[in-house]
Amino acid sequence: MIELTLNNGVTMPTLGLGVFQSPPEETAAAVDTALNVGYRHIDTAAAYRNERQVGEGIRRSGVPREDIFIETKVWVSDYGRDRTLHAFEKATGKLGVDTLDLLILHQPAPSRFDATVAAYRALEQLLADGKVRAIGISNFMPHHLDRLLTEVEVVPAVNQVELHPYFSQPDVQRANAAHDILTQAWSPIGGITFYPGWGDGKRSVMQDPTIREIAAAHGKSPAQVMLRWGIQEGRSVIPKSVNPERIAQNFDVFDFELSVEELARIDALDTGVRGGPDPDEDREAMFDFVIDEA
Repeated sequence: MIELTLNNGVTMPTLGLGVFQSPPEETAAAVDTALNVGYRHIDTAAAYRNERQVGEGIRRSGVPREDIFIETKVWVSDYGRDRTLHAFEKATGKLGVDTLDLLILHQPAPSRFDATVAAYRALEQLLADGKVRAIGISNFMPHHLDRLLTEVEVVPAVNQVELHPYFSQPDVQRANAAHDILTQAWSPIGGITFYPGWGDGKRSVMQDPTIREIAAAHGKSPAQVMLRWGIQEGRSVIPKSVNPERIAQNFDVFDFELSVEELARIDALDTGVRGGPDPDEDREAMFDFVIDEA
């Protein structure tokens, strides 16, 4: 497993299991499977409503807590200094752990950015208190990041964004790199093309002729090629699945290497078209979604 070093010196496995949209009743088994395959990074979120099951899977696996990098996210309804401090307590209570390896803000929520800043300051306090090892953000575009950095002291360690061959966000990657922020890809194998409410009529990256040709040349699947692309370009990648075979296949990406030409061919597939929600859109009803206490 390749490890990435964050801007505060903490190391993180480059590949993790994501559990977005994983049904709670299937999440514990998926996490258990992943950890026994060799994953050591699990990415969840309060809004996924399966943190408790992630904790169950971790305990079921028998892998020591200290060997696992646990990442979760604070939802917008819990933004604000005191609410975010309490969100940490809710998350750790559900996960059954005392500390988190990475805690990030799930959305920039520009319509309530003062609360976003207050939430990030709470993350800074949790970091200073040793309750989290690293802090970060998710879905922040360069203008959101610039605005945040004028208000806070700690530069985020990670920015998790939609990123796959059809939407690689080079401007976001450049802005992150300029501040030594690691770019972390959600939907790294293009599953966002089927995102509820946003995926209608979109092409599946899995069927892309270029990806399939490169995959055939290496005896790998399109998903494995896309994950390897992200890893070789220095990103953290978070594929999601509850299927044991796919979980294992997604981890089997460390025994081959893409050429410079192959990486460039995949880079050239970018359409500039977002597959998921626009972080600048106000989604007040969604932002107000209440996270359960337990």
